[in-house]
Amino acid sequence: MYYTFCAKTDPGLIRRNNEDAVLVDENCGVAVLADGMGGYNAGEVASGMATTMIATELPRCLSGSAPLSHPADLCRALATSVDRANQAILQAATDSSDCAGMGTTLVAGIFQVDRLYLTHVGDSRCYLLRDETLTQITTDHSLRQELIDAGLITREKAAHARGRNLLTRALGVDAKVPVEVRTFQVVPGDLYLMCSDGLTDMVDDACMTSLMVQEKNMAKLASALINLANAKGGRDNIGVILIHAIDVPDKPGKLSRLFAG
Repeated sequence: MYYTFCAKTDPGLIRRNNEDAVLVDENCGVAVLADGMGGYNAGEVASGMATTMIATELPRCLSGSAPLSHPADLCRALATSVDRANQAILQAATDSSDCAGMGTTLVAGIFQVDRLYLTHVGDSRCYLLRDETLTQITTDHSLRQELIDAGLITREKAAHARGRNLLTRALGVDAKVPVEVRTFQVVPGDLYLMCSDGLTDMVDDACMTSLMVQEKNMAKLASALINLANAKGGRDNIGVILIHAIDVPDKPGKLSRLFAG
């Protein structure tokens, strides 16, 4: 399996600064997106710390003289890197009054062979487009999601409910943040979308699906998603990472079968 990546952010139309951060390491199959919040411009600090630390630490584990390859080790490395980022953000917020109250959401993944190892904190999401069907494969850590899960409000009403963006989990808030890592089977042709709520609060799943099905160029698709969010109001920063899984044919194997025939 071969993966191609495209990452973009945009400040949107309302906010002056951009607190969304994205980083990818294509060689190691690592993608990290964070949406910062709080403090005096410190949301940028928190999201920048999270993406930089995780996107730096994971490639060290995945390359070198003894790279990790066992699924349990990869899950553990991902969870550990997120925990260390949480501790670092919390400490920075304690050390500097300008950073007090800062935090960040996160979605991060390792794409290795035919597996995705995925974690997230808060309401930054990951979607999968497979066979022209878009599926959200993360579940928001938010008050809105808790109300939906409890059957107290419909998903349609939740989109406009008061306090819908209140988070129940974020990096830099508590000394211990629950970190769950899930593993997904990747199929050739899969298209993954990691994004901040600056996209999902503006653009519904149907519109995202339509764009992702029609536009095959990754850079153009990332721009189209951001442009659509801005066209619908652009009330927040917009962060997008696209990851496309491509099957790499076993050429020697095909030739062997040809000659064998």
